[in-house]
Amino acid sequence: MGRTTNEHATQSTPDAPPRVVKRRPKNRRAQIAAESAAAFGAHGYHGVSMDYIARRLEISSTALYRHFPSKYALFREELLRLSGLALSAVELPDEAAGWTPRERLEHVLDAIIDLTITNRPTVALARWERRYLEPADFHRLIDEFTRTLAAIRALIREVRPELDGYDRVVRTVSILAMISSIGDHHATVSAKLLAPLLKSTSWALIDADLSGERGAAPARRAAELVQPFKHELLLRKAVELFHERGYPNVSMEDIAVAADLSAASAVYRYYRSKSDLLAAAFRRAADRVSGAITPAVTSADTPAEALGTLIDFYVTGSFEERALTFVYYAEFTHVDQADQVTLRHLQQLIITEWAKLVAQARPELSIGEARILVHAAFSLVVDLGRTFGDDGICPQETVIRLLQTILLGRPLPH
Repeated sequence: MGRTTNEHATQSTPDAPPRVVKRRPKNRRAQIAAESAAAFGAHGYHGVSMDYIARRLEISSTALYRHFPSKYALFREELLRLSGLALSAVELPDEAAGWTPRERLEHVLDAIIDLTITNRPTVALARWERRYLEPADFHRLIDEFTRTLAAIRALIREVRPELDGYDRVVRTVSILAMISSIGDHHATVSAKLLAPLLKSTSWALIDADLSGERGAAPARRAAELVQPFKHELLLRKAVELFHERGYPNVSMEDIAVAADLSAASAVYRYYRSKSDLLAAAFRRAADRVSGAITPAVTSADTPAEALGTLIDFYVTGSFEERALTFVYYAEFTHVDQADQVTLRHLQQLIITEWAKLVAQARPELSIGEARILVHAAFSLVVDLGRTFGDDGICPQETVIRLLQTILLGRPLPH
């Protein structure tokens, strides 16, 4: 984004060159906020510096600090702007008093979808980087998003009064996770298709029959209780620390201590760097998911049946490795560039194969729309795990039925 300039030629002498007077644009603060939001969205909070933002704006660092005292101030402003917009989106106009419950919910869904599409480049910030907010700002952000959730939950209660509180909470979180998942990737469809796709999928989640046994998570397999080899233990401990503290806040010394190694130098016997640890964990997760595709397809009679098998496999694996599932989304930008290229290629292969099955099972969808839904399904597992943790409110069977609803339009028969 370049600066706005006004040129005035001065004629003090016939041979004097014209002097360019550069005026500060009136919307400079808004320009800075927009440019920094785009930078944070692309590289994460820790991947951006004030100098980088200044260079993108073609201004001096001094000029940047004139408007914002720190990188954190820019980061805070963008996240709280997004939470404020979300809260505003669930406000109903006065005339809504005469609308039906479905019309009121329809209005709010339209508003949420519109603001998410408009702010797509930075939506992922609020999802994955908010843990870097200072406590008071973090609590304000969470409070505003919680009030947004409560408003949608109340509208769902009006539409489906027979649902219990459990169902309403799960559906509300699922709808927002599905819509905001478009901030996690660059898959595109035309604007004419994206909003209707997100809205029809929201209604599918509202109307779906999610009934079924809400059992506890299955017991861990005996093989998982065996002490792993050291390189496996390092991977596991590193991922747990990245999940708890965030990748930038974990050192090789921290990983060594967690894995009962004498010094950080011992880690280098197994992995070249902290980034290498992260990439190794991601490759293993991606290989596990990609390796399930061919067996699922060859053993199924229909695309829907193959998807059902893959959904079961994906959800089970995500429950078993909650920390890795979250870290994959939150810390991907910290992987070395060469590894990012390889991992993104593998991820796109997985997305494409799933999307082909979705498009075959639902011929009314284009492959582009199917990709959007596959991304949404993968993201939903992370958001439900982060929201409900291990307290049992959203067990595997419910998550499986939610993914079936997103990808197939309805849950599969029991």
